[in-house]
Amino acid sequence: MTQGDGIGGTSDRCLRSEASRDLEHANGMEKVQEANDCESEEAGRRGEHGASPAAAGAVMAPDGGWGWVVLAATIIVLALTLAFPSCVGIFYIDLQNEFDATNSETSWVPSIMTSVLHAGGPFCSVLVERLGCRATVMLGGVLSGLGMAASSFTQSITQLYVTAGVITGLGFCFSFQPAVTILGHYFVRRRAFANAMSSTGTALGLCTLPLLGNYLHTELGWRGSFLVLGAVLLNCCVCGAVMRPLQPAKRRGPPLMNHGPPPPPAEGTVTKEEGWRRRAWNYVVSSLRKHMAFDQLCHNQRYCVYAIGITWMMLGFVVPLVYLVPYATAHNMEQSRAALLLSILGMVNIVVRPPFGIIFSMSWFKGRHIYVFSAALLVNGLSNSICCIGPSFPVLLAYVAIYGLSMSVVGSLMFTVLMDIVEMNRFPSALGLLAIMESITLLIGPPLAGVLIDRTGQYLHVFFACSAVVASSGVFLMVSFFWLDRRDRTSPSPQGPPSSCTPAEPPAAAGCQYSSVPTEGDRDRDKSNGAEYITSL
Repeated sequence: MTQGDGIGGTSDRCLRSEASRDLEHANGMEKVQEANDCESEEAGRRGEHGASPAAAGAVMAPDGGWGWVVLAATIIVLALTLAFPSCVGIFYIDLQNEFDATNSETSWVPSIMTSVLHAGGPFCSVLVERLGCRATVMLGGVLSGLGMAASSFTQSITQLYVTAGVITGLGFCFSFQPAVTILGHYFVRRRAFANAMSSTGTALGLCTLPLLGNYLHTELGWRGSFLVLGAVLLNCCVCGAVMRPLQPAKRRGPPLMNHGPPPPPAEGTVTKEEGWRRRAWNYVVSSLRKHMAFDQLCHNQRYCVYAIGITWMMLGFVVPLVYLVPYATAHNMEQSRAALLLSILGMVNIVVRPPFGIIFSMSWFKGRHIYVFSAALLVNGLSNSICCIGPSFPVLLAYVAIYGLSMSVVGSLMFTVLMDIVEMNRFPSALGLLAIMESITLLIGPPLAGVLIDRTGQYLHVFFACSAVVASSGVFLMVSFFWLDRRDRTSPSPQGPPSSCTPAEPPAAAGCQYSSVPTEGDRDRDKSNGAEYITSL
């Protein structure tokens, strides 16, 4: 006789009917194996959060407090990850001379690094579910540091693709995405401001890393510089250590399962191997649904349009940052002054993004973030044409000023727009799928530009092409969202807003739910359907 469910503990509750015995006997070992899997998974969750999912409650997003420390850590993480590939251009000529490589071959290094940074999103989501944001960020810091340190010992451009491209890029992904995700849990009412402030991390990296890289390049060469930069990237581990998860309220509840002895197997039951294969297949399918927001791509038209526009934009958005220093040095500009251009670009972002974050948090911009974002993309794309006037320092200075202003708006609103389009509990999976899509264009963008330079011998064609690509993506997003908004105004859908047109999946970690505090606009929007913002870590 097995023990009861733990509610009463008396013998009459422990007795089973004959029908229950037959049903349990028919399920056999498959049910027992599932119970064991649940028990081990539950033990892992208790080790991470200190409470079982059954005993976990929901907590309110603090919108401050320790969230400011998390915000500061996120700024540093973004400075060390998103801005790093653009600074590889300082070592561009040295890598060409060291490995006797063409422009196209050398450009694969920052291209693979940036592509893996985004393409590793689904793997990062799995790690966040298993380990939490804090441990995943720290793991990313270790990977990126080891990757750059190993790059200093490479003997071929192919080895550099693996160390600096794949390993370092994967470490950047494991640090970047969880930092952005946990910031969304700590801030709801001030989310636009928090995202804008965190995006200054990219500007901070653009401001400091070129100067640091140029100094290290002068003193130590490219190999010594890569070794020191690998040590610098280990600071992501420190930032991840302060990203503690929000603790849900604890309450007592009944045990989750029966701990009695397993019933004997019966004839005709599923074998252990077949049951294992079924569970493995179901796990793969459920993981794809959870970590890759294909339902949003199929049913949320705004997310579909946004994903297509961002994917097309990334084909030319980061290419000017990679080729700005080589373009300037190819026209007899000192490398220190060329690196100063990237630093000025970062300074513009640092100065501009905080006030932009305050402005975009105003109620007037509620629902208009996408249009400001699209207009900034249009300006950003057209600004690349300024480089074609001439390679002099004053012209390039005007270029980085205009490019930096528009880039500040794009960086401040990119994640805010995505959070407006999808519900927060679907944000990690939506970001993962978007990262996979844009990683393709991020991978092929710089090499295509390198091929264009090798065939024409001029950098001007690259800036013209980037201008056309980025500007067209801005026009596409603006026109598409205007049409969608106009259609919804004329024929409102009875199912509610587009962001809630699909049912929400269960939270990523059942033991860590957060009930976010919606803004006034969110309350008005969701009053009709009673929606509640639930986020998961």
